[in-house]
Amino acid sequence: MTITEKEIQNFWQNSPCDDGQLGGLDQKFNNDYHRFFDACDDFRNQQEGHILRCLDDIDFQGKRVLEIGLGEGSDSEQIVRRGAIWTGLDLTEESVKRVTKRMEVRGLEYEKIICGSALDIPLPDNSFDIVYSHGVLHHIPNIEQAQSEIARILKPGGELVAMVYARRSLNYLLSICLLRRFGLAALYLLRIRPGGTYSQHIDNMRREGFFGYLKMKNFIHRNTDGPNNPYSKVYNIREVEADFSCFGVVRHHKEFMWAPPIPVNWIPFSHKLGWHLWVHLKARR
Repeated sequence: MTITEKEIQNFWQNSPCDDGQLGGLDQKFNNDYHRFFDACDDFRNQQEGHILRCLDDIDFQGKRVLEIGLGEGSDSEQIVRRGAIWTGLDLTEESVKRVTKRMEVRGLEYEKIICGSALDIPLPDNSFDIVYSHGVLHHIPNIEQAQSEIARILKPGGELVAMVYARRSLNYLLSICLLRRFGLAALYLLRIRPGGTYSQHIDNMRREGFFGYLKMKNFIHRNTDGPNNPYSKVYNIREVEADFSCFGVVRHHKEFMWAPPIPVNWIPFSHKLGWHLWVHLKARR
């Protein structure tokens, strides 16, 4: 089955990053953007505190930076505060609206925020020193076209910094491939409906078929960013090199021990089995 960009756009338009975990901008926070953005940043820093350290490791000062995929704008704000001349691109109008509001309430200067596709970036060639994308490029089925567009708008010697999900991670190898599949199979066969996310998975399984749903080529999509997520991919470095053929990998590292339902954040091996694979790439010119 071919996943369309429209399906991906609709999912993220209706399920903005971190919104559900925080109770909703309009429901819990009554559209109080100040409180909501503070809560977003606190939540992100508690869950993924390594991001600030990784951003500190990138020289943004005075650089023209394009961020692809904006979420609630937590990284966007940090990049601007680190001296970047920042432009944002997101597929959804909702994220564009929220990040525009963030910049306004925080009093931050930036170049522009664009609602558009990474498959056809509406910006000229050789425009940026850095393209940054955290947790987004693995949601693009036609990554070959997207990475070609990224290479086009980077200046000679420019860098792509991206976080993609790691195949060789505790989350993928143990939690997704084994525990969640067997757990959902047991719930389905025993006709148990525990509620919440698990019930959504069981509904999907009934609609799509027991064995078809549990095949990893399908199951991976529904076990990264919610049971209705249309597409995700996991990577090792060889797969990064294959999918990002316009680039060469300069360096890479893993972060973030994460493997729900197992509490693994105390395990000190994120550099080996972390869920987040950070890659720094240079365009081949």
